[in-house]
Amino acid sequence: MLSEKIKSLFSQKGYVSLDKEEKASYEKALIDLGIPLGSSFAEFNLSTVGPTFAERGYELYNVCWFKIYSTDLDYAIESAHDDLQLPDEYLPLDSFEAEEGFFYNRNTGEVLKLSIGQDLKDFQSGALRPQWKDFNSFLEWFFNV
Repeated sequence: MLSEKIKSLFSQKGYVSLDKEEKASYEKALIDLGIPLGSSFAEFNLSTVGPTFAERGYELYNVCWFKIYSTDLDYAIESAHDDLQLPDEYLPLDSFEAEEGFFYNRNTGEVLKLSIGQDLKDFQSGALRPQWKDFNSFLEWFFNV
């Protein structure tokens, strides 16, 4: 479940308002991505409107929107696994355009911030661990609440 701080912020910003049909297609996208529908990650993607959310100089995907309406997410997943050699459980949360980005671990719920270079090497060697233990902690940091 999303924290009350995040729910309140989304309500204030008007992010929450999927219709039934769109919610069903978003749920299917999450299932296709191997995301449990009861997770805070699923709740975020099911309760927010818009393809991206900009804060702190980054742009966060609504992965459902990108899975349904764009090929960018599929390309980003392929690149993360093939080019960056990240394990399959890591799902990109942004475009990684500045050679830096966020990745959600579908198995643990942790979020990893990673950049090309030493960060990537440290992650691959096991020296760098995800910086956020759960998606709520990441969202609270990202949206500065």
